[in-house]
Parts: sequence; structure tokens; C-alpha cells
Amino acid sequence: MGRKDASASKIPIDHYRKQIGKQDYKKTKSVLKATRLKAEAKKTAPGIKDVTLIVVAILILLVAVYGFFYLKFNTDVDLDPELDKN
Repeated sequence: MGRKDASASKIPIDHYRKQIGKQDYKKTKSVLKATRLKAEAKKTAPGIKDVTLIVVAILILLVAVYGFFYLKFNTDVDLDPELDKN
């Protein structure tokens, strides 16, 4: 009895899939190809989070390099004020 109930639930799903298959069959090859290419491009495209993360990492690196060279070549900055008193 349980087996009969399980097979009965698959029938509407199979019918739905068959209808979808018929609809795709009615489309031209160029439309199907365009749809497939669009789906593949969407899968492989980098997300906005990835691009933002890369840009932020580059900016942090540039600020760190700038700060290093600013402190190294700036003569007005006294890192140890006790040396001037002696």
C-alpha cells in the first residue's frame, strides 16, 4: 500500500517535466543556445563581493606602502623625543 502511494506522487511530477520538455523542444536552437550561454556566463562571472574584496586589499596595501615610505623619508617626525634632550 505504501509503495502504491509513493508511485502516485511521481506521476504529476513526470507530467510536469514532460510539459517543460515539450516547451523547450518548441524553441529554436538559437534561443536555446542564447539561454545556455547566458546561464554559463552567470555561473562564471565574478561576484561583486569578490571584486570589492580585491579592490579593498589593493587599497590597504597601497596605504601601507605609502605610510612606510612617508615615515622613512620624512625628517620632521621624531619617533624618540628623548634623544633631542641629551
